[in-house]
Amino acid sequence: MTPEEVGQRMVALLAPAEATLSVSGGQAHARATVDVPPASWPEALRAARDDAELACDFFDWLSAVDELAEGFDVVAHLWSTTRRHGLLLRTRVPRQSPAVASVVDVYPGAAWHERETHEMFGIDFVGHAGLRPLLLPPEFEGHPLRKEFVLASRAAKPWPGAKEPGESEAGGGRRPIRPPGVPAPGEWGAVPTPAGAAGAGEGPRGGV
Repeated sequence: MTPEEVGQRMVALLAPAEATLSVSGGQAHARATVDVPPASWPEALRAARDDAELACDFFDWLSAVDELAEGFDVVAHLWSTTRRHGLLLRTRVPRQSPAVASVVDVYPGAAWHERETHEMFGIDFVGHAGLRPLLLPPEFEGHPLRKEFVLASRAAKPWPGAKEPGESEAGGGRRPIRPPGVPAPGEWGAVPTPAGAAGAGEGPRGGV
């Protein structure tokens, strides 16, 4: 099946729920991408697994993308070992209360991925029995893959990278450019919440 055919089949299986089809880039590696409502998330993954034409029997990965005021996109990549095609499923959850049903009962391999996504983005996977810390120490505050999270280590010491072209060891030359994750002067300690994202702060490390 072509990526378009994979996506069209997924959309048909979810009807009458609203699902939107697109195709990722990558030429020969392009994938059907289907956006589904949060309420249809478990149903979509189960349909992709059980449908004879899609037969997505292999769970590859699950993560999220921070879209700031628009919320978070939860993304799952599935693969069919018999049909040799892939499928990206995506759903958007609101920033104020980011939650979606767990799919561990559909793909047990999703358990680790949901734990990591919960830890890094603060998204709750309802029904997951063990959303405990996976990579960070228990005392860590905030969710480091949210875009408003300040990288404290970069603010605490100078950027270790190479100097900009034209800069001498004694300084001068081009105006220094702040590296990604380093707040502007006066911003460290309390980072403004993205526009329209009231209540998304993470305390002293990640904003107010």
